[in-house]
Amino acid sequence: MKYQIKIPSCIFGGEGSIENVKHIIEKENAKKIIVFTDKGIRDTGLLNLLTNLLDEINIKYKVFDNLASEPSYQDVEKLMEQVESYDGDFIAAIGGGSVMDAAKLCCVLKNAEYTVKDLLNDPTQAKKQIKTVMIPTTCGTGSEATCNAIVAIPEEQSKKGIVNDAMIPDYVVLDSQMIAKLPKAIVAATGVDALAHAVECYTSKKATPFSDTYAVASAKLIFHNIREAYNNPENMEAKNSMMLGAFYGGVAITGSGTTAVHALSYPLGGKYHIAHGVSNAILFAHVMDFNKDACEDRLAKLCDAVYPEMSAKSMEEKAQYIIDQIADIVKVTNIPTDLKEFGVKMKDLDFLVSAGSQQQRLLVNNMKELSLDDIRSIYLKVLK
Repeated sequence: MKYQIKIPSCIFGGEGSIENVKHIIEKENAKKIIVFTDKGIRDTGLLNLLTNLLDEINIKYKVFDNLASEPSYQDVEKLMEQVESYDGDFIAAIGGGSVMDAAKLCCVLKNAEYTVKDLLNDPTQAKKQIKTVMIPTTCGTGSEATCNAIVAIPEEQSKKGIVNDAMIPDYVVLDSQMIAKLPKAIVAATGVDALAHAVECYTSKKATPFSDTYAVASAKLIFHNIREAYNNPENMEAKNSMMLGAFYGGVAITGSGTTAVHALSYPLGGKYHIAHGVSNAILFAHVMDFNKDACEDRLAKLCDAVYPEMSAKSMEEKAQYIIDQIADIVKVTNIPTDLKEFGVKMKDLDFLVSAGSQQQRLLVNNMKELSLDDIRSIYLKVLK
């Protein structure tokens, strides 16, 4: 078995680590910075932590903050039209997964002859045009570590990932100040998304010793800290652990890949605009329960690593314990798990089954093959 993993070349962590942006810009000899964020981040004042540093070193920059959450490829195309008019030579992204994904697409699209739509059809065309630093403001998407960018495709009422190594960020800043005041609902949704990355990558057909190392490290940090980070927002140690766990989960994705949880969640985001972390949380335990007989040994091994006190239990008990912990985390963090709460109706089932079955990029990673009836059965569990 041959395997590899690709990660950002320089990662800074810890409270106050955003100060390193000054050194990064100096090292890269950047003259004009393209800053990606969204209006929510601007309103919280987090953007100021970055722009104040840029002002300190008298560097020119332009902020682009009119990006929709969970953007479509057309949204990215519109953003690129604005970005092309600014001759920036370095990208700084401060935000959640949507902001970072847009920045990663920009890093391969700026001054390029191909478009986002071209990359949807053939992602191998992407070439890095401009370097990036990612500053995540949630504790979950892992986008700061990956070579993936997810966009909605409205005409298909679904989402698709554009994947190319050229999009792996050059620099990452994991500064816990960014999540100090993160709303509890976002701690929950992004945290469960990160946990899904860890568990799915560990139970993926493409798992390798490299990806396993990061997936286990991610799972340990998130299983043991997400409830505390949610219940006690002042506990910065727990939040630091969540941020690190999310990054490790992102690294695991680059070496392995997510599976049916993410595959079946894409139509929920694409058509019903359910937040990515929430749609994963709704499906997470149900998909792992379906997969259990095909990856019981892997789930049990993960349980040994995360919950060593369970070591005397049987393989089946350990695998079930992991699934039960996932379900409990979703419950404790008050993530809604009934699709009807989001306006999804029983008449939508055929669409979900069809759209979910088309996510072959991820379904091929799943340890257990899913028939159309299997997919239908999983969706029915959350269409109560």
